[in-house]
Amino acid sequence: MMQIDPRGPRFGAAITTLVLAAVLVTRSPWLLALQGLVFALGALDTSPYGLVYRRLVRPRLGPPGELEDAAPPRFAQVVGLVFAIAGLIGFAAGITPLALGATAAALLAAFLNAAFGFCLGCEMYLIIRRLQPGRIQ
Repeated sequence: MMQIDPRGPRFGAAITTLVLAAVLVTRSPWLLALQGLVFALGALDTSPYGLVYRRLVRPRLGPPGELEDAAPPRFAQVVGLVFAIAGLIGFAAGITPLALGATAAALLAAFLNAAFGFCLGCEMYLIIRRLQPGRIQ
């Protein structure tokens, strides 16, 4: 099981919050597509925001007090990607409420993580794991 610094995903969520807010203000499908790519890379453990955190931010903070499993934040990136894809479909099809609604939902999740350390996608991951048949609870 890969362990990560829990401050990294929060840093990424802060950047994601800014990017998704900019998508809502500008209504830019290109900016949403760029964030979707970041989500996809994050799901593969190669997040550009994570790289910035590891190289530029973490050395200034010192070691974390604890580490966490990387699987829940990775799953959260997949969830973000699904919302980005839904938003892009909305933009492409001219369904503005879908585009803006999906973007706003992803923005809310990113903001909750950045501001309060509450990762909705991570919580979804844990619930799904507990509901799997044969899993000891």
